[in-house]
Amino acid sequence: MASDQQIRDLYAATVVSTNGDKIGAVEQVYLDDTSGEPEWVTVKTGLFGSAQSFVPLAAAAVEGDQIRVPFLKDRIKDAPRMEEDEDLSPAQEAELYRYYGLEDSGDAATTTGETTGTVAGTDTTTGTPGTTTAGAGEGVRGQGRDTSGPNTDDAMTRSEERVAFGTQERESGRARLRKHVVTDRVTEEVPVSREEAVVEREPITDANRGDAVSGGDLTEEEHEVTLHEERAVVDKETVPVERVRLGTETVADTETVSVDRRREEIEVDGDATDAGAAGRGTGDADRR
Repeated sequence: MASDQQIRDLYAATVVSTNGDKIGAVEQVYLDDTSGEPEWVTVKTGLFGSAQSFVPLAAAAVEGDQIRVPFLKDRIKDAPRMEEDEDLSPAQEAELYRYYGLEDSGDAATTTGETTGTVAGTDTTTGTPGTTTAGAGEGVRGQGRDTSGPNTDDAMTRSEERVAFGTQERESGRARLRKHVVTDRVTEEVPVSREEAVVEREPITDANRGDAVSGGDLTEEEHEVTLHEERAVVDKETVPVERVRLGTETVADTETVSVDRRREEIEVDGDATDAGAAGRGTGDADRR
């Protein structure tokens, strides 16, 4: 009979094909009722691992954390589907043995077809059941035996997913500076001045009488004066007014994130109390 440690090692192993392709991690381990030796394991196959396929441990080689089987990945993926949550009947085991080309005899199974029955450099009988399922009676279950997973001890472990929230930096956009020329109109009031001709008249007095009678009695004369004025003019020059550069600043904010978290819940069926639960169900190949 296989020890609990051997079964735990199987649950921690990964099944690989004869050419080294990874098929998947072990999901379930099935034991022979008579010998108590591991006889089958299941691995997730199909799209996104949506299905489980049975893999025989006959002619398999346990190498560390790998179980090397003499079959190709497609051969295992196309194996007949069985109910993973139930024990295997002799008829179901016989169907699986026929599919894999294994001879269901009382000794270690041998393979035919795509493999030679050995894996280079290894003992292909390592971990094989060494017994047949044909005619095997119902096994006797011990008290508190786990019927759905590794038989580690007399307790069931409840697990749950822990969620860790954090941040991840990613590019959210880009900004750039571009300079171009625009024209606008500027208006301003500019003060200007101009000269206007003004006629000044003064009476004849003793002070200006001499100038007044210095000429002829009646003459024709012209006097002219030059007038001046200011005109508004505009002069332009280009001068620097400011320096502009593009930078970044961090703005603190919050974002609401939701995620589904799975956890296991343990229920008690039948007459058992919360202090423990008895194993249920019997069959020809027990699932552990």
